[in-house]
Amino acid sequence: MYSPPYNQIQERAEVLDFMRAHNFALLVTGTGGTLHGSHLPVLVDETESGLAIDLHMAKNNPQWREFFDDEVLVVFSGPHAYISPRWYEAKERVPTWNYAAVHAYGSVTVMDDPESRRAAQRRLVAAMDPQWLPKFDALRDQYVKDMLGGIVNFRVTVTRLETRWKLSQNRGRREQELIIAELEKSGDSVERALAALTRKHLVEE
Repeated sequence: MYSPPYNQIQERAEVLDFMRAHNFALLVTGTGGTLHGSHLPVLVDETESGLAIDLHMAKNNPQWREFFDDEVLVVFSGPHAYISPRWYEAKERVPTWNYAAVHAYGSVTVMDDPESRRAAQRRLVAAMDPQWLPKFDALRDQYVKDMLGGIVNFRVTVTRLETRWKLSQNRGRREQELIIAELEKSGDSVERALAALTRKHLVEE
């Protein structure tokens, strides 16, 4: 991903928080052949051995059969918005689009063990719907086995991360503040979230 140094985020904790907050990601495979993409819920897990991402997809989805030859890409997208040149004090400006994104690259391991697969789904339920977790635990074993039979569980071991927080840092603090003021007026929660993220990353005066 093209990302100038002033758009890159070095604080690992912020990057992981971002990935966890925007955990409906795009999995891209097939760099050596036919490209495939699937939009999937993910769990981001940092352990002593490194960063990993747990995912699952329908077994009928042919994409999982391509996991073994190439590096895969998991794309996390955050708040984004059109930025109008009307918002600037300078007369000569052009429109742009500000956004935040993380690209996670890695290799895939498919989970074959039934207990590992059930545990992966349980972690997802615990993260997304903890109130329902007791009901998940109470499901009949055969029912869960049948449901797991229709999906493929897998883990991406992350080998590198790329970040881009494109928040008009190259335009200076004053123009960032003008952008924030306009975005904060919006009725769109995504645009207001971008304003908050931009405020967090105001450049030095």
